[in-house]
Amino acid sequence: MKKFVKILRIFLITMGGIFTLAVVLAFTSAPFWIWYNLSMSKAGVNRPPEYIVVLGGGGMPSETGLIRCWYTAKTANYFTRAKVIVALPGNVHDSLSSINGMKKELVTRGVEPERILLEDSGTNTRSEALNILKIISNIEQSKNANNKLQHSTFNIQYSQFKSILIVTSPEHLRRAVLTFRKAGFLKVDGIPAFEEAIESDITFMGKRLGGRLWVPDIGNNITLRYQFWTQLRYEELLLRELFALGYYKLKGWI
Repeated sequence: MKKFVKILRIFLITMGGIFTLAVVLAFTSAPFWIWYNLSMSKAGVNRPPEYIVVLGGGGMPSETGLIRCWYTAKTANYFTRAKVIVALPGNVHDSLSSINGMKKELVTRGVEPERILLEDSGTNTRSEALNILKIISNIEQSKNANNKLQHSTFNIQYSQFKSILIVTSPEHLRRAVLTFRKAGFLKVDGIPAFEEAIESDITFMGKRLGGRLWVPDIGNNITLRYQFWTQLRYEELLLRELFALGYYKLKGWI
């Protein structure tokens, strides 16, 4: 019993220390910069892509789905020769499914429907990478149906040299690029789908708005109103992604 109480005490002290550290860090910009550096570690466009891959986030509409589509459409309208692959598990025969919702969003933003391909069966980044390698292999095999490139193994190896550009959420980009490289792709770039902050001054004077005067006026305290909670959100994203990176590393997927 005493041993159990000791272990419980150590656990509670440890968790309390972690919680305290998280709260203290949330009053600084450290979580943002750690998140940003993780996001940018594999970001960049080093060559014109032959395929632009957008990895699905939530459903459609959702914050992650819409912002990834926005960046994908902007990129596809610049690299007009690139095919676009939407990777999100769903029913392609259901016009209301999220994967078709992403396709419609891309079309609305100027991407031609015939350029868009759907990868609808991958349920994590690893399976999406493997499935997309097969999709590109089938495309190349179809292109070369009348010559000596019909051998499936050769086509997969040939497809590995195709340049792809991944669009996904910032914290996920490093894992996505490493996963696609481990799956066999040799030319992988990435674009993090960052959201933009508003430019306006959002401070206010509480006295001018009425209400109870004994309640502290926090209108000029942007840190307390927004930054603290935003930094906590970055900490949550970082914690989840670091666990995911560790798992993928142990599995040999990155």
